[in-house]
Amino acid sequence: MPDADDYRDRTVLVIGYGRTGAAVTSFLLGAGARVRVSDRRPAAELGDVPTDPRLEQRCGGEDLADLTDVALVVPSPGVAADAPLLRAAVRRGIPIRAEIEVAARALAIPLLAVTGTNGKSTTTTLLGEMLRAGGERPFVGGNLGTPLITAVGGRHSMAVVEVSSFQLEWVERFRPRVGVLLNVTEDHLDRYADLDAYGAIKLRLFARQTAEDVAIVNGGDPWIRRHATALHAATLWFGAGEGVALRADAAAIRMRLDGREEVYPLARVALTGAHNRENMMAAIAAARAVGIAPAAVQEALEAFHGLPHRIELVREHDGVRWIDDSKGTNVGALIKSLEGHNRSVVLLAGGIDKGGDYGLLTEPVRRAVKRAILFGAAREMLARTLGGATAVELVDSLAEAVTRAAATASAGDTVLLSPACASFDMFRDYADRGCQFQALVHAL
Repeated sequence: MPDADDYRDRTVLVIGYGRTGAAVTSFLLGAGARVRVSDRRPAAELGDVPTDPRLEQRCGGEDLADLTDVALVVPSPGVAADAPLLRAAVRRGIPIRAEIEVAARALAIPLLAVTGTNGKSTTTTLLGEMLRAGGERPFVGGNLGTPLITAVGGRHSMAVVEVSSFQLEWVERFRPRVGVLLNVTEDHLDRYADLDAYGAIKLRLFARQTAEDVAIVNGGDPWIRRHATALHAATLWFGAGEGVALRADAAAIRMRLDGREEVYPLARVALTGAHNRENMMAAIAAARAVGIAPAAVQEALEAFHGLPHRIELVREHDGVRWIDDSKGTNVGALIKSLEGHNRSVVLLAGGIDKGGDYGLLTEPVRRAVKRAILFGAAREMLARTLGGATAVELVDSLAEAVTRAAATASAGDTVLLSPACASFDMFRDYADRGCQFQALVHAL
């Protein structure tokens, strides 16, 4: 493309017509491009597709002929980097851009980007609330739900974007004014060779930053401590270890910078647990980096009550607390969810194995879980892994798991849905799984 950001009268291949693909297609048509959509699903399953003479659908399969006369490829995040069309595009020298790359090139507002294995959605949403409390007009979205590309043309003063590793695979000039890396633990090892390969993709968030930008990183995360050593941006560490600017305990978060200390009391804050203190520290650091006043930060902290399906109390029934952590789709998330419990948890887990070392669950489960009720495609693997740590039971459905949990739990116990697995064997997504769980619990 003669001008890398001029799409007019050029053919762009959009691979995958889900939420992201549809948003990219709309933007490209508005920019004067010819758009070719490739999707493995039949055309009838794509939903609402614009009627436009410049839009061409290639549905029901994947054909290398889809690359003919294409000037740019924009894959949806779910399309793996080794997909045949992407491999062929690389061989032919056709540029490939993630949706966030296309969006960032078209936006003239500061970007605040949040990535990590766990806590991204909570941190992104909380940071957006801090910006609003400080008088900004932020776009809040990305992997959280609303594609960043939809912010183009909006009346936003800043954009807060949750970024997944999948979205970082095809970035080139993506440069957040503030970048946040929360943690790096095993996840998506069905897509990446190992933890280091996965973590290296996460670090691409900082690749184009300069000394004018800010990188906010978790000093208590062993992988980050070892690998986030050559960042070009001004770096703020939070959590634990030497050189951290933000520390926290159950009473307050303290931020020390340039010899001054700011204190953010937590007595009136609804978010609890060590993992949420990390999320809050990261959000505070990012908000302060763009000039949000401490009073506005504190106001947002106290007004925020967390996200659905992330350690969400559904109800207390007959002395048993029922917790929906359906968003806990990996080993690290389950370990965080079990913190603070002592042999009082009836755990509901299972789904599709995403790879990773499930053996890391053995000790946390031994300490916290009195019984594990396992469902889904990975249930037998989980039973083999956890059988030496706690009593295990295999069931055929989430409904049966809830019934068995109700029969097993006693007053003072917690029934925790924290699957440590993807949901797609039985559910549309983690939110569908969580909603079905909540309906079952309310029906008890």
